[in-house]
Amino acid sequence: MAVGVGEQEARALNDGFARWIRTGRPQVTLKAALSVDGMLAPPAAQRRVGQVHWLTSAEARAEVQRMRHGADAVLTGIGTVLADDPLLKDRSGLARRRPLLRVVLDSRLRLPLDSQLVRSADGDLLVFCGMEISGERVRALEAVGVEVARVAGDGGRLELGMVLQELGRRKILSLLLECGAELNGAFLTAGLVDKVVLFYAETELGVTAVPFAVGVGSPFLLEQSMKGVTRERVGVDVRVSGVLRDVWG
Repeated sequence: MAVGVGEQEARALNDGFARWIRTGRPQVTLKAALSVDGMLAPPAAQRRVGQVHWLTSAEARAEVQRMRHGADAVLTGIGTVLADDPLLKDRSGLARRRPLLRVVLDSRLRLPLDSQLVRSADGDLLVFCGMEISGERVRALEAVGVEVARVAGDGGRLELGMVLQELGRRKILSLLLECGAELNGAFLTAGLVDKVVLFYAETELGVTAVPFAVGVGSPFLLEQSMKGVTRERVGVDVRVSGVLRDVWG
């Protein structure tokens, strides 16, 4: 009798549930689109507010939509919202078992009422802010369909473990991070990332560009810490993925 056939495939399908049932938190996947020299975005001086700068190809962006489709929630920070005004919707066109929850970490609750996220809110937008934020600002967002949750923090930074715990309480099993350099670094430094997926474009941005993750070093060093690393072509780009924490271990 054959034993263990398809074990790895079966585990992969249940990674999120395994992380949630063991810890009460979702499985966390960090996704980033990077230049060939491992940078996240051009220098701020070369960008306009709200200007979208695509590093990767249409094929890679379609793959990101499939990743969103496979996640229960997608998370970003207020810095990314203010710089890029993203929508963060699942545009795969595939049927979902539950709506994609869009999550923003915004300690001072600066989320603009006219942002794409707020204007498209339909019970699918959750904003985490600090405990000290006034009720007036909270009420303004709640009046337009945004849910606001307060969590503890320190020095203007929210406690990421508490954020994950709250998402787990809402039965979010899988969380996709689409963040800037600060949050990428914070999640990685705190040891809260389970899986990493990096899309490398052929573009070179140079040493003055926005780094991949503050306080972590280059993504090439991070790859050395990843297990089960795979590399594959997605259009003209290269996708590198691997595991930092075994959700079954």
